[in-house]
Amino acid sequence: MSIQKDSDNVPEQVNPVKKHPLHRNQELYNPCYKEHLLSLKCLDSNQKERQACEVYFKNYKNCKQFWAKVQSERKSKGIKPYMPPLEERKKIKAEFLNSR
Repeated sequence: MSIQKDSDNVPEQVNPVKKHPLHRNQELYNPCYKEHLLSLKCLDSNQKERQACEVYFKNYKNCKQFWAKVQSERKSKGIKPYMPPLEERKKIKAEFLNSR
């Protein structure tokens, strides 16, 4: 954290998080954002009963593993960006599901 002085010459701390804008479109950075929201919604609707939401948690975990594998493969092949853009993600996911 940096320190700035206000008009009274009193040090004032600046929160570095406030310097960066909030990420408005979480899907750009988290390919499993929908799965994340579904698991949170399940927890809310089931009064935080984790066992009732195991399917959602498993789905989110599988999603994270899938995209981690995609990133790893792209990195080893030298393809940048390592996380594919939104437009490519649908195609990659469809190809994977069709190959099963």
